[in-house]
Amino acid sequence: MRISHRVPDLSALDLLLSVIELGSQGRAAQAHGISQPSVSSRIRYLEQLVGAPVLRRTSLGSVPTAAGEMVAALAREVLDAAQRLDAKITRIQDDRDGHVQVSASQTIVEYLLPGWLNELRTRSPRTALTLDACNSRDAATAVATGGADLAFVEGPTLPPELESATVARDELLVVAPPQHPWAQRTAITIEELGAGTLLHREAGSGARTAFEKAMQQHLPDWRPDPLIELSSTPAIKNAVASGLAPAVLSSLAVKRELMNGSLTVVDVSGLRMRRSLLAVWPTGQRLTGPARQLCAIAVKSRPAR
Repeated sequence: MRISHRVPDLSALDLLLSVIELGSQGRAAQAHGISQPSVSSRIRYLEQLVGAPVLRRTSLGSVPTAAGEMVAALAREVLDAAQRLDAKITRIQDDRDGHVQVSASQTIVEYLLPGWLNELRTRSPRTALTLDACNSRDAATAVATGGADLAFVEGPTLPPELESATVARDELLVVAPPQHPWAQRTAITIEELGAGTLLHREAGSGARTAFEKAMQQHLPDWRPDPLIELSSTPAIKNAVASGLAPAVLSSLAVKRELMNGSLTVVDVSGLRMRRSLLAVWPTGQRLTGPARQLCAIAVKSRPAR
């Protein structure tokens, strides 16, 4: 419904009621913290809209005219409704500020998010959080379509409807069990890697997307032909360690296995797969409440390089 241009704004109605209740424009000006000329100007504006005087001066102060009484009666209803609306909006904001919906890639969920959430809980112990652990593509889609307040993804590219901030840096590594032929060599070639049998994450995962992009920069016609696709990084690590096939995994995910010797890094001549891990949110939308807090915590925790 389109509001008529004759309807005064709330501040003018509020001033009219104050003048009537307090008996003078001077006292109304003091109550609102503005000058008396400003009150007079607003009342004149109101009278122009109404088309008739709403106040008249007497020896006892300002009193409403008949038109002023009618406008004031309706103004009280309008201002009461505005106060109820304000209370509802405040409750909505309080509810939103007390809860955050997060979508994040599995690598970030497993190896980075727990530390961030621990700090968020220390800062805001009453904040409730709902987390969806998925692949990077689905996490980005969730925040772009309003299904999440904030998402953490592994990149490497984002649609224009998302803004981002770097929260960590990572490198993808080719890993194999120590007994694998590749692990016995100083390095393999990119062509050998492209022709080799590998285990892969599912399509849409950040690690797989970054690996495919890096390979196609060197071998434009290369396409992945995975032996097995798995949606779980721990499952891939176990399969690699058992000798099934090598895989390309985040350095965050294989720290422990590299230290205990169950997996070995395979060096690939001329291939480095460094990447940034990102917090993302809709373009033009300002993060608020716990979503803003969590993003700030993640950005702050990023190691300096």
